[in-house]
This record gives sequence, structure tokens and C-alpha cells, in this order.
Amino acid sequence: MRRLFWIGLGASVGILVVRKVQKTADSLSPSGVAGSVRSGLADLTEAVRDFGDEVQVAMLERETELRTVLGLDDDGAAS
Repeated sequence: MRRLFWIGLGASVGILVVRKVQKTADSLSPSGVAGSVRSGLADLTEAVRDFGDEVQVAMLERETELRTVLGLDDDGAAS
């Protein structure tokens, strides 16, 4: 009975190790690395786009504040 337990435990650990090694090998393969790079670039592109949108909104808000303080109307003429 003890031998059966140890054989079962060894087989289970062996299967887990083989699956982990295969997963690591797949992530280090050229297609796995390309997928990681592609995902990273997509995230970077989205972050840059979001930053640009936030800067544009902040610029419009600041321009509105300055026009209000300086008493300028929308076409740039002083009132």
C-alpha cells in the first residue's frame, strides 16, 4: 500500500513538472516571445493614447479658464 502511494505521488509530481517545463518552453519560444512583445506594445500604445487624450482635455480646460480670466470671447477679440 505504501509503494502504491509513493508511485502515485511520484507520477503526480512528474506530471506537474513536465507541464510547468512545457509552459515555460512555450513562453520562451519565438512565437511566445512575439506574443509577449505584441501584448506589451499594445499596452504601451493604449497608454500613450490615453495620455494624449488627457493632455488635450487639460489644454482645453486651461484655455477656457484663461479666456474667462482675460475676458476674451470665442473668436479671440477682447470684450
